[in-house]
Amino acid sequence: MATETSGGFLDSVYRRRVGEPTTHDEVRGYWVFLTGLVLGTLGIILFLPSASAVGSSGFTLREASLFVSAVGLAMLVAGPIIRLPLQPWANYAAYLGQAVCFAAAVWFVTIFPSGWSVQTGSQPVIVLYAAGLAIITFVGLIAPLVVGVTREDLEASEGRAAELESELASVREERDQLESELEASREETEAGTAAQADIQATLDSLYESQARFELYEDAGEQWRWRLRHRNGNVIADGSQGYTRKHNAQKGMQSVRRNVLGATTLLFERETDLPEADEEFEPVEERESEATVEIYEDNAGETRWRLVHANGNVIGDGSEGYASRSNAERAVDRVREYVGPADYLWFDPTGFEVYRDAADEWRWRLVHRNGNVLADGGEGYSRRNDANRAVARIRERVDELEFEVYDDNAGETRWRLLSSNGEILADGGEGYSSRDEAHEAVERVREYAPDADVLDIGRATFEIYEDAGGEHRWRLRHRNGNIMMDSGQGYSDRSGARDGIESVKRNAPTAETDA
Repeated sequence: MATETSGGFLDSVYRRRVGEPTTHDEVRGYWVFLTGLVLGTLGIILFLPSASAVGSSGFTLREASLFVSAVGLAMLVAGPIIRLPLQPWANYAAYLGQAVCFAAAVWFVTIFPSGWSVQTGSQPVIVLYAAGLAIITFVGLIAPLVVGVTREDLEASEGRAAELESELASVREERDQLESELEASREETEAGTAAQADIQATLDSLYESQARFELYEDAGEQWRWRLRHRNGNVIADGSQGYTRKHNAQKGMQSVRRNVLGATTLLFERETDLPEADEEFEPVEERESEATVEIYEDNAGETRWRLVHANGNVIGDGSEGYASRSNAERAVDRVREYVGPADYLWFDPTGFEVYRDAADEWRWRLVHRNGNVLADGGEGYSRRNDANRAVARIRERVDELEFEVYDDNAGETRWRLLSSNGEILADGGEGYSSRDEAHEAVERVREYAPDADVLDIGRATFEIYEDAGGEHRWRLRHRNGNIMMDSGQGYSDRSGARDGIESVKRNAPTAETDA
């Protein structure tokens, strides 16, 4: 087939003056024809004033006119042939015919006028020129009938090519969709694996207890129970006696059944407590006054928020997700964790002891503004080991050595070393100057001795004060990830606490918008 069109000066002129070509050979044939027409006309014009060349020597005007006319005639015949949408070999044959005619014209120049007969001319030159014209004529008349391509064939071929391109685009779209689905499936698998690991860690933690239930008969011959830690402290007791041992055992079993999933509510004063015999409706059985809205933000990420019936946003997902299904899974986790989640209040700092994603126990020193002042450089296989590390920091922070150094990235960091060079803690971040690092060390020295130790369960509500002096809350998973935050600040701590209680009441049974 003829070659496709391409950019160029001749192409641009053709498009502006003639029309849009379908092939480059169409443009080339047009210019060959036009050149032949000009040369033929020029040859005739030169012939008119020329005199007979008989007896002349050298290159004469008549000789030039005949040469130009012969070349122009060949191009005039070949141009329309080249414009046709023929097979490549047909175009090459047309060029060959022109070359043969040009060779005959050059031969004519070499023998004219001395070797040229006025009556018969030169038979070899005439035969050669005629052969060139015959080749061009054969291509123009015979080739389209034998192996040529009609305009309908060309359009049909272009139509098939367009169909193939459309199919290729469809295949690429399907491929991209499959890649997106594969990525979403991979994310779902990873999320499922993480959730399974979290569930397994939770199940394992259920069997890790440092306490025991003790059942006994008191001096008044009533049966009682208490939950006592290994260090001797009484963690809980039944608060009442039972006339029969069996009833006391049933009381213990009720505690075992209900304590793990029990909702946690904070009351500032004893006078705010409901009466002991006052019934309450579990959040799982209450009708929620809020709705989970899932939406797409300006960055194209899927997010969610908990919106009360009055229009207020009472909770906000802390991050964006690649798909709606991932956001829905995050909402399901929040529904599961908000009820039992405890309250943490840093006044002004506290040590958090938590279990990370690798199922190791770690600690961090957190300020009430939410900043992490220090964290342990390693994980521990047991919670007690992490607690002992915290106790060591609290008791000996003034005796231990703080080292301020520059890391490979050119940032200044600090770390806390034991007497044998073991790293006990570090700042977790780099500083732009040594003065900032020393200030961070002084903050740790100041706050660590009096900071409370806060044991994080599966998830915990943290109430903190931001840089603007407003109180906020966030729901932090024990692996450190922020699952949800208040989305707004409160003027006082009680406002943040009320916000948490609203989430605890409404999130577990909140419906997700369509």
